[in-house]
Amino acid sequence: MTVPVVAFFNNKGGVGKTSLVYHLAWMYADMGINVVASDLDPQANLTAMFLEEERLEHLWESERTVYGWLRPLLRGVGDISDPDPERIEDGPSLLVGDLRLSEFEEELSSQWPNALSGNERAFRVLSAFWRLMQKAAQLCEASLVLMDLGPNLGAINRASLISADYVVIPLSPDLFSLQGLRNLGPTFRRWRRDWKDRLDRKPGVQLELPEGRMEPIGYVVMQHGVRLDRPVKAYEKWIARIPEEYSRQVIEQSPPDHVTVDNDANRLALLKHYRSLMPLAQEARKPIFHLKPADGAIGSHAVAAANVHRDFKQLALAIAERTAIPLPSGIR
Repeated sequence: MTVPVVAFFNNKGGVGKTSLVYHLAWMYADMGINVVASDLDPQANLTAMFLEEERLEHLWESERTVYGWLRPLLRGVGDISDPDPERIEDGPSLLVGDLRLSEFEEELSSQWPNALSGNERAFRVLSAFWRLMQKAAQLCEASLVLMDLGPNLGAINRASLISADYVVIPLSPDLFSLQGLRNLGPTFRRWRRDWKDRLDRKPGVQLELPEGRMEPIGYVVMQHGVRLDRPVKAYEKWIARIPEEYSRQVIEQSPPDHVTVDNDANRLALLKHYRSLMPLAQEARKPIFHLKPADGAIGSHAVAAANVHRDFKQLALAIAERTAIPLPSGIR
């Protein structure tokens, strides 16, 4: 049985995507769900949120990273190595990112057309991310993989997204995110169709391959300015347009009458930025909702940290419901 993979993706950067994956991975761990966080962004920002530089340097040098496990395949001397995920104490497991992953871009690009002729190596290359994540999930007895990606529509992200069963789209309330939605819907549909064409030509060898499902399950609006718990006026027009753009561009449906972000069934969460808490969390190297008075979370900061916990638990439950992830008894 394969483990569901949830990708968090927007080809527009600066929408808080990596922070979202980081906090959700910790939330699921707190809920008693074994989860693997997979860093497939060559910038490796998710990995940097989890690990101290000294530990990260060691892992990069020993090639206990996504790139290291792909390297035999990239060199043409074998298939992927068995992954060795980094176990975060009392938290999720991590497939460690690596800046050298960008070297895989050209190989993925060149093998995409080769798969149309049933070339076995092409299928091994294109399915490498999915097979790494599935092996890691089995090793960690995980129920879920959360995947962080860079903000582009290149070959690395194409191979990553055909590995995804579900996609969550983080958004900012601005023109750039709306334009990103107009790109994402057609791109998902094209990549899904193109991968199916390739699967119809897969070689007759024993090789498990991803379905290329990449089903959009909703959006999260991040980093909006707040005044009296309402978006500031400068963002209101962009927030108001998100439900219609998502419905029409991403899932090809007509939006219901009078739909807003507040009542849109496609909206998974509307999250505040919590600017004053993020530096505290980064300094303590822990999620915002784990901050203690010793970390500086006192007074209004303590109240805000509790609100973050509530928001991310609700988001984690919403994603679990839409992906049929089994929850431990008593979790609501």
